[in-house]
Amino acid sequence: MHYQKYSKGYYMPPEIDLEWAKKDAPDHAPVWCSVDLRDGNQSLVIPMSLDEKLEFYRTLLKVGFKEIEVGFPAASDTEYEFLRRLVEDDLIPDDVTIQVLTQAREHIIRKTFDALKGVKNAIVHVYNSTSVAQREQVFKKSKDEIKQMAVDGAKLLRELTEEAGAGYRFEYSPESFTGTEPEYALEVCNAVLDVWKPTPDRKAIINLPVTVEMSLPHVYGMQIAYMNKHLKYRDAVLLSIHPHNDRGCGVADTEMGILAGADRVEGTLFGNGERTGNVDIITVAMNLFALGIDPKLDFSNMPALCEMYERVTRMHVSPRQPYAGELVFAAFSGSHQDAIAKGMKWKEEKNPDKWTLPYLYIDPKDVGREYDGDVIRINSQSGKGGVGFIMEQKYGIDMPKKMREDFGYCVKGVSDHKHKELMPDELYQIFQREYVNVDTPYKLDDFLLKKEPDGSRKGTVDIFVNGKQRTFVAKGNGRLDAVSNALQENLGISYKDLTYSEHALELGQSSRAIAYIGIVAEGGHVTWGAGMDTDIITASIQALVSAIDRMQMGK
Repeated sequence: MHYQKYSKGYYMPPEIDLEWAKKDAPDHAPVWCSVDLRDGNQSLVIPMSLDEKLEFYRTLLKVGFKEIEVGFPAASDTEYEFLRRLVEDDLIPDDVTIQVLTQAREHIIRKTFDALKGVKNAIVHVYNSTSVAQREQVFKKSKDEIKQMAVDGAKLLRELTEEAGAGYRFEYSPESFTGTEPEYALEVCNAVLDVWKPTPDRKAIINLPVTVEMSLPHVYGMQIAYMNKHLKYRDAVLLSIHPHNDRGCGVADTEMGILAGADRVEGTLFGNGERTGNVDIITVAMNLFALGIDPKLDFSNMPALCEMYERVTRMHVSPRQPYAGELVFAAFSGSHQDAIAKGMKWKEEKNPDKWTLPYLYIDPKDVGREYDGDVIRINSQSGKGGVGFIMEQKYGIDMPKKMREDFGYCVKGVSDHKHKELMPDELYQIFQREYVNVDTPYKLDDFLLKKEPDGSRKGTVDIFVNGKQRTFVAKGNGRLDAVSNALQENLGISYKDLTYSEHALELGQSSRAIAYIGIVAEGGHVTWGAGMDTDIITASIQALVSAIDRMQMGK
């Protein structure tokens, strides 16, 4: 690991302003510009086809983007034809602005303008690289020569726009801004603005890209603050940022850039882009959402968005991708599940007006996810809280607290043995198989309960013992006590402290009832059983027989 070969490739601004760092959050969302169809598309192993780009474009409109960079029309026939298809098929809403990218070279700019014919609202984005490395190694030009390239491109944009009689807006990027001396980047940007002379009713965009991420995010914030303070025509300029993610800090760069004065953000869905990608607009927007700030973008159906994205780009959304990944709301840990389940119950009881649940930063339903399938997930790490939550939410089965613990250990053992996650229907099958209406070695056939003159109950129980039918009779203080006595006295078994609860089954099964019984054998071990039937008394006796059967099997 030859760390000595590396040094800082960025430049601190000549003056440091940290006032922006005292803010705890923005007070509104920035202007969003999607660059999925250009920056994102050019980084794909297999770029999107025309039809795939159209589907992606329509999705961006549905999400709510008002500025969309559709491509580099001079770069290829596909890029050119895509823009013409949008124009000729009237696919650009009046409130949406199309952005196109071009290098500051005459023939490229002219072809770009040809592609724009008929577009009502457009941003023409011109750029040239200004970094020390690019100046010295690629262009081999001086600072003045690089600045002149930018000025010449700006002049040509203005002339061609006037020639076309169009009201296009202009955007300039000093590409590789993060490797450029901030005072030189300012000089170049102000020279471009002097050509365009923007006004508040026709603003220019100065875009400061993190073409390659080189510094800690607060350094980028200070660079943006410096530019924000010293740009000319500031009331007529939208200060834009375009972070990449080479250091894994694209979201942090963006958030600090916004605090430091940026008005606009260019990025992509899920952070697709060259090398480690662009900033993920979904994460930045949803971070605002989670602070109670309207992001002005609609991500309420995240599963559908993920499906479209993966299909047309052939990329994959990580299971841990913030807000969007399959597992980002999932809790496998028993303690986490227990806290979430208790939080859900507290929410139902208190009905608070703000979201504050443990471990769930936002309500999963706000992005189209469900509690029982996406939040509580069951494997060998899970506990009684999560298992009980699934059974209650999905099947209406509300076990006593101690029985939940017993069932939790049962499920844990199955998952550990199979070495896999268990789906809700598998939990239900385990519950039915292990606890409900168990019939080995004893199987209930029928019973009769009769009230005696002294107020006691007499229970007659018909039961199969190892396949042979037997009839037992005994008295007790109540119905269940009478049946319990009949079984203990005639089967030669003993238990105490019978625990009982019951409830109707809901969620489409309201005609049935379920009963739970726990019995304590010698030594203090509690064995649980459950019974289901349309008659609650039958369900109760089935639960008792199930508990006895499970005790006999050593469970």
